[in-house]
Amino acid sequence: MPPKLPILVSSASVSILLAHYAPAYALGSRVQTFFLVAFTEFIAWATWRVIIYPNFLSPLKGLPEPLGASWWNGHASAIMANPSGHPMREWIDAIPNDGLIRYTNWFNSERVLLTNPKTLAEVLSSKNYEFIKPAHFLDIIGKILGIGLLFAEGDEHRTQRKNLMPAFSYRHIKDLYPVFWSKSKEMVERMSIAMQEAPAEDGKSTNVVEVSDWTSRATLDIIGVAGMGRDFQALKNPDNELNQTYKTIFHPPKSARYLQVAGMFLPRWFLKSLPIKRNDEISDGSALIKQTCRDLIAAKKIRMEKGDADDTDILSVALRSGSFADENLVSQMMTFLAAGHETTSSSMQWAIYMMCRHPEVQARLRQEIHSKLPSVRDPQARITASDIDNCHYLQAVCKETLRLWAPVALTMRVAARDETINGHPIPKGTLVVVAPLAINCSKHLWGDDAMEFKPERWLTDGVSNKNGGAESNYSFLTFLHGPRSCIGQGFANAEFACLLAAWCGKFETEFEDKDYVLEVKSGITSRPKNGLRVKLTEVDGW
Repeated sequence: MPPKLPILVSSASVSILLAHYAPAYALGSRVQTFFLVAFTEFIAWATWRVIIYPNFLSPLKGLPEPLGASWWNGHASAIMANPSGHPMREWIDAIPNDGLIRYTNWFNSERVLLTNPKTLAEVLSSKNYEFIKPAHFLDIIGKILGIGLLFAEGDEHRTQRKNLMPAFSYRHIKDLYPVFWSKSKEMVERMSIAMQEAPAEDGKSTNVVEVSDWTSRATLDIIGVAGMGRDFQALKNPDNELNQTYKTIFHPPKSARYLQVAGMFLPRWFLKSLPIKRNDEISDGSALIKQTCRDLIAAKKIRMEKGDADDTDILSVALRSGSFADENLVSQMMTFLAAGHETTSSSMQWAIYMMCRHPEVQARLRQEIHSKLPSVRDPQARITASDIDNCHYLQAVCKETLRLWAPVALTMRVAARDETINGHPIPKGTLVVVAPLAINCSKHLWGDDAMEFKPERWLTDGVSNKNGGAESNYSFLTFLHGPRSCIGQGFANAEFACLLAAWCGKFETEFEDKDYVLEVKSGITSRPKNGLRVKLTEVDGW
Protein backbone atom coordinates (compact mmCIF):
# COMPACT_ATOMS: atom_id res chain seq x y z
CA MET A 1 0.00 0.00 0.00
CA PRO A 2 1.36 3.49 -0.82
CA PRO A 3 2.82 5.43 2.14
CA LYS A 4 -0.11 7.84 2.13
CA LEU A 5 0.85 9.99 5.11
CA PRO A 6 4.47 10.62 4.03
CA ILE A 7 3.31 11.51 0.50
CA LEU A 8 0.65 13.89 1.81
CA VAL A 9 3.03 15.58 4.27
CA SER A 10 5.81 15.85 1.70
CA SER A 11 3.48 17.22 -0.99
CA ALA A 12 2.01 19.80 1.36
CA SER A 13 5.48 20.90 2.47
CA VAL A 14 6.78 21.21 -1.10
CA SER A 15 3.75 23.19 -2.29
CA ILE A 16 4.09 25.63 0.66
CA LEU A 17 7.84 26.07 0.17
CA LEU A 18 7.45 26.67 -3.57
CA ALA A 19 4.73 29.26 -2.98
CA HIS A 20 6.90 31.14 -0.46
CA TYR A 21 10.41 30.86 -1.84
CA ALA A 22 10.14 29.95 -5.52
CA PRO A 23 6.75 31.12 -6.78
CA ALA A 24 8.04 31.02 -10.35
CA TYR A 25 8.19 27.23 -10.09
CA ALA A 26 4.78 26.88 -8.49
CA LEU A 27 2.26 25.16 -10.76
CA GLY A 28 -0.77 27.38 -10.36
CA SER A 29 -2.45 27.64 -6.98
CA ARG A 30 -1.19 25.90 -3.85
CA VAL A 31 -3.92 23.28 -4.24
CA GLN A 32 -2.92 22.58 -7.85
CA THR A 33 0.74 22.42 -6.85
CA PHE A 34 -0.07 20.08 -3.99
CA PHE A 35 -1.92 17.59 -6.22
CA LEU A 36 0.71 17.69 -8.97
CA VAL A 37 3.53 17.11 -6.47
CA ALA A 38 1.57 14.33 -4.78
CA PHE A 39 0.91 12.69 -8.15
CA THR A 40 4.60 12.93 -9.10
CA GLU A 41 5.66 11.41 -5.79
CA PHE A 42 3.13 8.62 -6.16
CA ILE A 43 4.43 7.79 -9.65
CA ALA A 44 7.99 7.77 -8.33
CA TRP A 45 6.98 5.50 -5.45
CA ALA A 46 5.01 3.18 -7.77
CA THR A 47 7.94 2.90 -10.18
CA TRP A 48 10.22 1.97 -7.32
CA ARG A 49 7.75 -0.37 -5.65
CA VAL A 50 6.32 -2.13 -8.72
CA ILE A 51 9.29 -2.24 -11.11
CA ILE A 52 12.69 -1.41 -9.63
CA TYR A 53 12.64 -3.02 -6.18
CA PRO A 54 10.93 -6.39 -6.90
CA ASN A 55 12.66 -6.93 -10.24
CA PHE A 56 16.19 -5.86 -9.34
CA LEU A 57 16.85 -5.14 -5.66
CA SER A 58 14.68 -7.43 -3.51
CA PRO A 59 16.64 -9.86 -1.28
CA LEU A 60 14.04 -12.46 -2.27
CA LYS A 61 15.13 -12.37 -5.92
CA GLY A 62 17.47 -15.34 -5.50
CA LEU A 63 14.65 -17.73 -4.63
CA PRO A 64 13.13 -20.09 -7.22
CA GLU A 65 9.98 -18.74 -8.80
CA PRO A 66 7.33 -19.77 -11.36
CA LEU A 67 7.69 -18.87 -15.01
CA GLY A 68 5.31 -16.62 -16.89
CA ALA A 69 5.27 -13.58 -14.61
CA SER A 70 4.22 -10.23 -15.99
CA TRP A 71 6.92 -7.56 -15.68
CA TRP A 72 4.58 -5.37 -13.66
CA ASN A 73 1.77 -7.64 -12.42
CA GLY A 74 3.62 -10.80 -11.47
CA HIS A 75 1.62 -14.02 -11.39
CA ALA A 76 -1.68 -12.26 -10.63
CA SER A 77 -3.40 -13.50 -13.78
CA ALA A 78 -2.74 -17.17 -12.92
CA ILE A 79 -3.79 -16.62 -9.29
CA MET A 80 -7.05 -14.87 -10.20
CA ALA A 81 -7.92 -17.38 -12.93
CA ASN A 82 -7.75 -20.35 -10.54
CA PRO A 83 -9.35 -21.29 -7.23
CA SER A 84 -7.42 -20.39 -4.09
CA GLY A 85 -4.33 -22.54 -3.58
CA HIS A 86 -4.44 -24.34 -6.93
CA PRO A 87 -1.52 -22.54 -8.62
CA MET A 88 0.59 -23.27 -5.52
CA ARG A 89 -0.33 -26.94 -5.76
CA GLU A 90 1.20 -27.00 -9.23
CA TRP A 91 4.27 -24.93 -8.37
CA ILE A 92 5.26 -26.90 -5.27
CA ASP A 93 6.26 -29.97 -7.31
CA ALA A 94 7.08 -28.39 -10.67
CA ILE A 95 9.66 -25.86 -9.41
CA PRO A 96 12.91 -27.23 -7.90
CA ASN A 97 13.32 -25.58 -4.50
CA ASP A 98 14.79 -25.97 -1.03
CA GLY A 99 11.67 -25.13 0.95
CA LEU A 100 10.91 -21.64 -0.41
CA ILE A 101 9.37 -20.35 -3.64
CA ARG A 102 9.01 -16.65 -4.42
CA TYR A 103 6.12 -15.42 -6.52
CA THR A 104 4.52 -12.04 -7.12
CA ASN A 105 0.90 -10.99 -7.11
CA TRP A 106 -0.84 -7.75 -8.05
CA PHE A 107 1.62 -4.98 -8.95
CA ASN A 108 4.54 -7.29 -8.15
CA SER A 109 3.74 -7.57 -4.46
CA GLU A 110 6.04 -10.34 -3.22
CA ARG A 111 5.05 -13.61 -1.55
CA VAL A 112 7.12 -16.49 -0.19
CA LEU A 113 5.55 -19.95 -0.41
CA LEU A 114 6.67 -22.57 2.12
CA THR A 115 7.12 -25.96 0.47
CA ASN A 116 8.68 -28.50 2.84
CA PRO A 117 8.45 -29.63 6.49
CA LYS A 118 11.65 -27.82 7.48
CA THR A 119 10.51 -24.33 6.49
CA LEU A 120 6.96 -25.01 7.69
CA ALA A 121 8.20 -26.07 11.12
CA GLU A 122 10.31 -22.93 11.34
CA VAL A 123 7.42 -20.56 10.62
CA LEU A 124 4.61 -22.47 12.35
CA SER A 125 6.51 -23.64 15.42
CA SER A 126 9.95 -22.31 16.31
CA LYS A 127 9.25 -18.77 15.03
CA ASN A 128 5.47 -18.76 15.08
CA TYR A 129 5.20 -15.44 16.98
CA GLU A 130 7.75 -13.77 14.68
CA PHE A 131 5.46 -14.47 11.72
CA ILE A 132 2.09 -12.97 12.60
CA LYS A 133 -1.37 -12.79 11.04
CA PRO A 134 -1.58 -10.06 8.34
CA ALA A 135 -3.55 -6.98 9.30
CA HIS A 136 -5.75 -7.21 6.21
CA PHE A 137 -7.01 -10.61 7.45
CA LEU A 138 -8.46 -8.82 10.44
CA ASP A 139 -10.17 -6.28 8.18
CA ILE A 140 -11.53 -8.89 5.78
CA ILE A 141 -12.78 -11.65 8.07
CA GLY A 142 -12.38 -10.27 11.59
CA LYS A 143 -15.90 -8.80 11.53
CA ILE A 144 -17.30 -12.30 10.99
CA LEU A 145 -14.85 -14.54 12.83
CA GLY A 146 -14.30 -12.19 15.75
CA ILE A 147 -11.10 -10.65 17.07
CA GLY A 148 -10.36 -13.44 19.51
CA LEU A 149 -7.96 -16.38 19.60
CA LEU A 150 -7.67 -16.37 15.82
CA PHE A 151 -6.00 -12.95 15.73
CA ALA A 152 -4.32 -12.74 19.13
CA GLU A 153 -0.52 -12.66 19.13
CA GLY A 154 2.31 -13.39 21.56
CA ASP A 155 1.54 -13.64 25.28
CA GLU A 156 -2.11 -12.74 24.71
CA HIS A 157 -2.50 -15.70 22.36
CA ARG A 158 -0.74 -18.07 24.79
CA THR A 159 -3.03 -17.01 27.63
CA GLN A 160 -6.24 -17.26 25.61
CA ARG A 161 -5.34 -20.67 24.21
CA LYS A 162 -4.37 -22.01 27.65
CA ASN A 163 -7.71 -20.93 29.12
CA LEU A 164 -9.73 -22.42 26.26
CA MET A 165 -7.82 -25.70 25.94
CA PRO A 166 -9.85 -27.58 28.60
CA ALA A 167 -12.92 -27.28 26.36
CA PHE A 168 -11.07 -29.05 23.54
CA SER A 169 -9.29 -31.80 25.47
CA TYR A 170 -10.07 -35.36 24.42
CA ARG A 171 -11.56 -36.00 27.87
CA HIS A 172 -14.06 -33.25 27.15
CA ILE A 173 -14.64 -33.95 23.43
CA LYS A 174 -15.50 -37.62 24.03
CA ASP A 175 -18.48 -36.48 26.10
CA LEU A 176 -19.80 -34.57 23.07
CA TYR A 177 -20.04 -37.58 20.72
CA PRO A 178 -23.68 -38.22 21.70
CA VAL A 179 -24.47 -34.63 20.69
CA PHE A 180 -22.71 -35.10 17.34
CA TRP A 181 -24.55 -38.37 16.73
CA SER A 182 -27.94 -37.03 17.76
CA LYS A 183 -27.69 -34.13 15.31
CA SER A 184 -26.31 -36.42 12.58
CA LYS A 185 -29.35 -38.67 13.03
CA GLU A 186 -31.66 -35.67 12.92
CA MET A 187 -30.04 -34.50 9.68
CA VAL A 188 -30.61 -37.76 7.78
CA GLU A 189 -34.08 -38.23 9.24
CA ARG A 190 -35.15 -34.77 8.14
CA MET A 191 -33.57 -35.32 4.72
CA SER A 192 -35.66 -38.46 4.35
CA ILE A 193 -38.84 -36.63 5.33
CA ALA A 194 -38.05 -33.71 3.01
CA MET A 195 -37.60 -36.06 0.06
CA GLN A 196 -40.92 -37.76 0.78
CA GLU A 197 -42.71 -34.42 1.00
CA ALA A 198 -41.04 -32.84 -2.05
CA PRO A 199 -43.31 -32.13 -5.05
CA ALA A 200 -43.35 -35.03 -7.49
CA GLU A 201 -41.53 -34.70 -10.80
CA ASP A 202 -43.04 -36.60 -13.77
CA GLY A 203 -45.19 -38.56 -11.35
CA LYS A 204 -42.25 -39.67 -9.21
CA SER A 205 -41.09 -38.32 -5.87
CA THR A 206 -37.81 -36.48 -6.06
CA ASN A 207 -34.83 -37.79 -4.14
CA VAL A 208 -32.34 -35.04 -4.97
CA VAL A 209 -30.82 -32.81 -2.31
CA GLU A 210 -28.34 -29.95 -2.20
CA VAL A 211 -25.53 -31.14 0.07
CA SER A 212 -24.34 -27.79 1.40
CA ASP A 213 -27.82 -26.78 2.54
CA TRP A 214 -28.11 -29.78 4.86
CA THR A 215 -24.51 -29.95 6.07
CA SER A 216 -24.40 -26.23 6.90
CA ARG A 217 -27.60 -26.43 8.92
CA ALA A 218 -26.45 -29.56 10.75
CA THR A 219 -23.05 -28.17 11.68
CA LEU A 220 -24.60 -24.88 12.83
CA ASP A 221 -26.88 -26.82 15.17
CA ILE A 222 -23.95 -28.89 16.44
CA ILE A 223 -21.73 -25.92 17.27
CA GLY A 224 -24.76 -24.28 18.88
CA VAL A 225 -25.45 -27.18 21.24
CA ALA A 226 -21.87 -28.38 21.83
CA GLY A 227 -20.31 -24.92 21.78
CA MET A 228 -22.86 -22.64 23.40
CA GLY A 229 -25.51 -24.89 24.93
CA ARG A 230 -28.18 -23.58 22.53
CA ASP A 231 -29.96 -25.50 19.78
CA PHE A 232 -30.40 -23.07 16.89
CA GLN A 233 -32.82 -25.53 15.22
CA ALA A 234 -31.49 -24.76 11.77
CA LEU A 235 -32.24 -28.36 10.70
CA LYS A 236 -35.83 -27.89 11.74
CA ASN A 237 -36.14 -24.43 10.23
CA PRO A 238 -34.13 -23.80 7.03
CA ASP A 239 -35.16 -20.14 7.14
CA ASN A 240 -33.37 -19.69 10.47
CA GLU A 241 -32.01 -16.12 10.43
CA LEU A 242 -28.54 -17.06 11.65
CA ASN A 243 -28.26 -19.82 9.06
CA GLN A 244 -29.31 -17.44 6.27
CA THR A 245 -26.81 -14.85 7.48
CA TYR A 246 -23.89 -17.26 7.33
CA LYS A 247 -25.04 -18.53 3.94
CA THR A 248 -24.87 -14.97 2.59
CA ILE A 249 -21.51 -14.18 4.19
CA PHE A 250 -19.74 -17.39 3.23
CA HIS A 251 -20.82 -17.21 -0.41
CA PRO A 252 -19.26 -13.93 -1.53
CA PRO A 253 -19.72 -12.65 -5.08
CA LYS A 254 -16.74 -12.55 -7.42
CA SER A 255 -16.54 -8.78 -6.90
CA ALA A 256 -15.37 -9.45 -3.33
CA ARG A 257 -11.98 -10.59 -4.67
CA TYR A 258 -11.56 -7.28 -6.49
CA LEU A 259 -12.36 -5.39 -3.29
CA GLN A 260 -9.48 -7.29 -1.67
CA VAL A 261 -7.16 -6.14 -4.45
CA ALA A 262 -8.39 -2.56 -4.07
CA GLY A 263 -7.47 -2.85 -0.40
CA MET A 264 -3.80 -2.90 -1.44
CA PHE A 265 -4.07 0.72 -2.52
CA LEU A 266 -7.07 2.27 -0.82
CA PRO A 267 -7.72 2.72 2.90
CA ARG A 268 -9.87 -0.01 4.41
CA TRP A 269 -12.12 2.59 6.03
CA PHE A 270 -12.84 4.02 2.57
CA LEU A 271 -13.67 0.62 1.05
CA LYS A 272 -15.91 -0.28 3.99
CA SER A 273 -17.78 3.04 3.62
CA LEU A 274 -18.69 2.44 -0.03
CA PRO A 275 -22.46 2.12 -0.54
CA ILE A 276 -22.32 -1.38 -2.02
CA LYS A 277 -24.37 -4.47 -1.20
CA ARG A 278 -21.45 -6.55 0.07
CA ASN A 279 -20.58 -3.97 2.73
CA ASP A 280 -24.19 -3.96 3.94
CA GLU A 281 -24.23 -7.78 4.08
CA ILE A 282 -21.06 -7.89 6.17
CA SER A 283 -22.15 -5.08 8.48
CA ASP A 284 -25.65 -6.47 9.07
CA GLY A 285 -24.35 -10.03 9.42
CA SER A 286 -21.69 -9.00 11.91
CA ALA A 287 -24.24 -7.13 14.03
CA LEU A 288 -26.58 -10.13 14.13
CA ILE A 289 -23.81 -12.59 15.02
CA LYS A 290 -22.43 -10.34 17.76
CA GLN A 291 -25.83 -9.84 19.30
CA THR A 292 -26.52 -13.58 19.15
CA CYS A 293 -23.27 -14.24 21.02
CA ARG A 294 -24.03 -11.55 23.62
CA ASP A 295 -27.46 -13.09 24.21
CA LEU A 296 -25.97 -16.57 24.54
CA ILE A 297 -23.41 -15.38 27.09
CA ALA A 298 -26.01 -13.51 29.14
CA ALA A 299 -28.36 -16.50 29.15
CA LYS A 300 -25.57 -18.90 30.08
CA LYS A 301 -24.50 -16.71 33.01
CA ILE A 302 -28.04 -16.71 34.39
CA ARG A 303 -28.28 -20.50 34.11
CA MET A 304 -24.88 -20.97 35.74
CA GLU A 305 -25.91 -18.72 38.64
CA LYS A 306 -29.00 -20.90 39.13
CA GLY A 307 -26.86 -24.03 38.97
CA ASP A 308 -28.76 -25.63 36.07
CA ALA A 309 -26.32 -24.98 33.18
CA ASP A 310 -24.78 -27.82 31.20
CA ASP A 311 -21.03 -27.75 31.82
CA THR A 312 -19.95 -29.66 28.69
CA ASP A 313 -20.16 -26.83 26.15
CA ILE A 314 -17.29 -24.51 25.22
CA LEU A 315 -18.99 -21.39 26.54
CA SER A 316 -19.42 -22.90 30.01
CA VAL A 317 -15.74 -23.82 30.16
CA ALA A 318 -14.71 -20.31 29.09
CA LEU A 319 -16.98 -18.64 31.64
CA ARG A 320 -15.78 -20.87 34.47
CA SER A 321 -12.18 -19.93 33.68
CA GLY A 322 -12.97 -16.31 34.60
CA SER A 323 -10.29 -15.19 32.13
CA PHE A 324 -12.40 -13.41 29.53
CA ALA A 325 -14.13 -10.06 29.61
CA ASP A 326 -17.59 -10.19 28.07
CA GLU A 327 -16.67 -8.50 24.78
CA ASN A 328 -13.56 -10.67 24.40
CA LEU A 329 -15.73 -13.70 25.03
CA VAL A 330 -18.10 -12.46 22.32
CA SER A 331 -15.17 -12.50 19.89
CA GLN A 332 -14.19 -16.03 20.97
CA MET A 333 -17.73 -17.28 20.45
CA MET A 334 -17.93 -15.59 17.05
CA THR A 335 -14.79 -17.48 16.03
CA PHE A 336 -16.07 -20.86 17.16
CA LEU A 337 -19.55 -20.26 15.81
CA ALA A 338 -18.38 -19.34 12.31
CA ALA A 339 -15.29 -21.49 11.88
CA GLY A 340 -16.79 -24.38 13.83
CA HIS A 341 -19.61 -24.98 11.40
CA GLU A 342 -18.41 -23.67 8.02
CA THR A 343 -15.21 -25.73 7.82
CA THR A 344 -16.89 -29.03 8.69
CA SER A 345 -19.77 -28.27 6.34
CA SER A 346 -17.23 -27.73 3.57
CA SER A 347 -15.48 -31.01 4.47
CA MET A 348 -18.79 -32.87 4.29
CA GLN A 349 -19.42 -31.51 0.81
CA TRP A 350 -16.02 -32.79 -0.32
CA ALA A 351 -16.60 -36.15 1.36
CA ILE A 352 -19.93 -36.63 -0.42
CA TYR A 353 -18.32 -35.55 -3.68
CA MET A 354 -15.62 -38.21 -3.22
CA MET A 355 -18.23 -40.85 -2.33
CA CYS A 356 -19.98 -40.14 -5.62
CA ARG A 357 -16.67 -40.29 -7.49
CA HIS A 358 -15.67 -43.55 -5.78
CA PRO A 359 -18.72 -45.78 -5.25
CA GLU A 360 -16.46 -48.68 -4.22
CA VAL A 361 -15.18 -46.60 -1.30
CA GLN A 362 -18.75 -45.63 -0.42
CA ALA A 363 -19.83 -49.29 -0.42
CA ARG A 364 -16.93 -50.41 1.79
CA LEU A 365 -17.54 -47.51 4.18
CA ARG A 366 -21.24 -48.37 4.44
CA GLN A 367 -20.42 -51.99 5.20
CA GLU A 368 -18.21 -50.93 8.11
CA ILE A 369 -20.80 -48.49 9.44
CA HIS A 370 -23.58 -51.07 9.36
CA SER A 371 -21.40 -53.65 11.11
CA LYS A 372 -20.12 -51.37 13.88
CA LEU A 373 -22.71 -48.66 14.55
CA PRO A 374 -26.38 -48.79 15.57
CA SER A 375 -29.06 -47.91 13.05
CA VAL A 376 -30.19 -44.29 12.94
CA ARG A 377 -33.74 -45.68 13.11
CA ASP A 378 -33.20 -46.90 16.66
CA PRO A 379 -34.33 -44.07 18.99
CA GLN A 380 -32.75 -45.75 22.01
CA ALA A 381 -29.33 -46.30 20.47
CA ARG A 382 -26.41 -44.34 21.89
CA ILE A 383 -22.84 -44.20 20.69
CA THR A 384 -19.56 -43.47 22.43
CA ALA A 385 -16.28 -42.01 21.25
CA SER A 386 -14.78 -45.49 21.02
CA ASP A 387 -17.60 -46.65 18.72
CA ILE A 388 -16.70 -43.99 16.15
CA ASP A 389 -12.95 -44.18 16.70
CA ASN A 390 -13.01 -47.95 16.11
CA CYS A 391 -14.50 -47.44 12.65
CA HIS A 392 -11.02 -47.36 11.13
CA TYR A 393 -12.08 -47.11 7.50
CA LEU A 394 -14.41 -44.22 8.39
CA GLN A 395 -11.47 -42.44 10.04
CA ALA A 396 -9.32 -43.12 6.95
CA VAL A 397 -11.96 -41.72 4.58
CA CYS A 398 -12.30 -38.58 6.70
CA LYS A 399 -8.53 -38.03 6.84
CA GLU A 400 -8.08 -38.62 3.12
CA THR A 401 -10.87 -36.16 2.33
CA LEU A 402 -9.27 -33.57 4.59
CA ARG A 403 -5.90 -34.21 2.93
CA LEU A 404 -7.09 -33.78 -0.65
CA TRP A 405 -9.58 -31.01 0.05
CA ALA A 406 -8.39 -28.90 2.95
CA PRO A 407 -11.32 -26.54 3.63
CA VAL A 408 -8.95 -23.58 4.05
CA ALA A 409 -6.76 -23.81 0.97
CA LEU A 410 -4.16 -21.30 2.10
CA THR A 411 -3.36 -18.89 4.87
CA MET A 412 -0.70 -16.23 5.35
CA ARG A 413 1.73 -14.87 7.86
CA VAL A 414 3.74 -11.65 7.72
CA ALA A 415 7.26 -11.13 9.02
CA ALA A 416 6.95 -8.86 12.07
CA ARG A 417 10.60 -7.86 11.66
CA ASP A 418 13.58 -8.78 9.47
CA GLU A 419 13.85 -12.56 9.78
CA THR A 420 15.32 -15.62 8.11
CA ILE A 421 13.73 -18.87 6.95
CA ASN A 422 16.09 -21.76 6.31
CA GLY A 423 18.92 -19.22 6.42
CA HIS A 424 17.43 -17.01 3.71
CA PRO A 425 16.75 -13.34 4.62
CA ILE A 426 13.07 -12.43 4.81
CA PRO A 427 12.51 -8.64 5.04
CA LYS A 428 10.04 -7.20 7.53
CA GLY A 429 6.55 -7.08 6.04
CA THR A 430 7.03 -10.01 3.66
CA LEU A 431 3.92 -12.12 3.23
CA VAL A 432 4.64 -15.81 3.84
CA VAL A 433 2.15 -18.27 2.34
CA VAL A 434 1.18 -21.56 3.97
CA ALA A 435 -0.87 -23.59 1.49
CA PRO A 436 -2.39 -26.78 2.97
CA LEU A 437 -3.96 -27.59 -0.40
CA ALA A 438 -0.48 -27.69 -1.94
CA ILE A 439 1.45 -29.36 0.90
CA ASN A 440 -1.21 -32.04 1.40
CA CYS A 441 -0.94 -33.06 -2.26
CA SER A 442 2.81 -32.71 -2.86
CA LYS A 443 4.32 -35.71 -4.62
CA HIS A 444 7.62 -35.00 -2.89
CA LEU A 445 5.89 -35.62 0.44
CA TRP A 446 3.20 -38.17 -0.45
CA GLY A 447 4.57 -40.01 -3.46
CA ASP A 448 3.42 -40.28 -7.06
CA ASP A 449 -0.14 -41.09 -6.00
CA ALA A 450 -0.47 -37.86 -4.00
CA MET A 451 -3.40 -36.63 -6.10
CA GLU A 452 -5.31 -39.91 -5.83
CA PHE A 453 -8.07 -40.55 -3.30
CA LYS A 454 -6.74 -43.53 -1.36
CA PRO A 455 -8.13 -43.92 2.18
CA GLU A 456 -5.99 -47.06 2.54
CA ARG A 457 -2.91 -44.90 2.99
CA TRP A 458 -4.20 -44.13 6.50
CA LEU A 459 -4.49 -47.82 7.44
CA THR A 460 -1.85 -50.32 8.51
CA ASP A 461 -3.17 -53.88 8.76
CA GLY A 462 -6.69 -52.44 8.93
CA VAL A 463 -5.92 -50.13 11.86
CA SER A 464 -5.57 -46.35 11.65
CA ASN A 465 -2.05 -44.94 11.37
CA LYS A 466 -0.98 -41.42 12.22
CA ASN A 467 0.66 -39.87 9.14
CA GLY A 468 -0.84 -41.68 6.16
CA GLY A 469 2.58 -42.95 5.12
CA ALA A 470 4.17 -39.49 4.96
CA GLU A 471 7.47 -39.09 6.81
CA SER A 472 6.61 -35.82 8.56
CA ASN A 473 3.43 -34.65 10.28
CA TYR A 474 4.08 -31.32 8.54
CA SER A 475 3.05 -33.10 5.33
CA PHE A 476 -0.58 -32.81 6.50
CA LEU A 477 -1.50 -29.19 7.15
CA THR A 478 -5.29 -29.13 7.19
CA PHE A 479 -5.24 -28.10 10.85
CA LEU A 480 -1.76 -26.52 10.68
CA HIS A 481 0.78 -27.30 13.43
CA GLY A 482 2.48 -25.61 16.34
CA PRO A 483 1.13 -23.16 18.93
CA ARG A 484 -1.32 -21.72 16.39
CA SER A 485 -2.69 -25.03 15.14
CA CYS A 486 -6.47 -25.38 15.10
CA ILE A 487 -7.61 -25.66 18.70
CA GLY A 488 -10.82 -27.38 17.55
CA GLN A 489 -9.16 -30.20 15.59
CA GLY A 490 -10.49 -32.98 17.82
CA PHE A 491 -13.96 -31.43 17.84
CA ALA A 492 -14.02 -31.11 14.05
CA ASN A 493 -12.75 -34.65 13.42
CA ALA A 494 -15.36 -36.19 15.71
CA GLU A 495 -18.19 -34.11 14.27
CA PHE A 496 -17.12 -34.90 10.69
CA ALA A 497 -16.94 -38.65 11.36
CA CYS A 498 -20.40 -38.76 12.94
CA LEU A 499 -22.04 -36.78 10.13
CA LEU A 500 -20.43 -38.86 7.39
CA ALA A 501 -21.28 -42.14 9.16
CA ALA A 502 -24.96 -41.21 9.47
CA TRP A 503 -25.15 -40.02 5.84
CA CYS A 504 -23.42 -43.02 4.27
CA GLY A 505 -25.15 -45.46 6.58
CA LYS A 506 -28.57 -44.09 5.65
CA PHE A 507 -28.19 -43.31 1.94
CA GLU A 508 -26.54 -44.51 -1.22
CA THR A 509 -25.43 -41.33 -2.95
CA GLU A 510 -24.67 -40.45 -6.57
CA PHE A 511 -24.40 -37.28 -8.65
CA GLU A 512 -27.73 -35.92 -9.89
CA ASP A 513 -25.95 -35.24 -13.19
CA LYS A 514 -23.93 -38.31 -14.19
CA ASP A 515 -21.71 -36.02 -16.30
CA TYR A 516 -21.03 -33.66 -13.40
CA VAL A 517 -17.79 -31.69 -13.83
CA LEU A 518 -16.26 -30.18 -10.72
CA GLU A 519 -15.57 -26.47 -10.47
CA VAL A 520 -14.16 -25.10 -7.23
CA LYS A 521 -15.49 -21.99 -5.52
CA SER A 522 -13.09 -20.08 -3.27
CA GLY A 523 -14.05 -18.01 -0.27
CA ILE A 524 -13.19 -18.28 3.39
CA THR A 525 -13.40 -22.00 2.64
CA SER A 526 -13.30 -23.91 -0.65
CA ARG A 527 -16.32 -25.85 -1.89
CA PRO A 528 -17.89 -27.12 -5.13
CA LYS A 529 -19.01 -24.17 -7.21
CA ASN A 530 -22.76 -23.73 -7.56
CA GLY A 531 -23.31 -26.32 -4.86
CA LEU A 532 -23.43 -30.09 -5.07
CA ARG A 533 -26.72 -31.78 -5.96
CA VAL A 534 -26.87 -35.51 -5.38
CA LYS A 535 -29.44 -38.28 -5.77
CA LEU A 536 -30.13 -40.39 -2.69
CA THR A 537 -31.46 -43.91 -2.26
CA GLU A 538 -32.41 -44.95 1.25
CA VAL A 539 -30.77 -48.12 2.53
CA ASP A 540 -33.29 -50.63 3.83
CA GLY A 541 -33.15 -51.54 7.48
CA TRP A 542 -30.73 -48.88 8.73
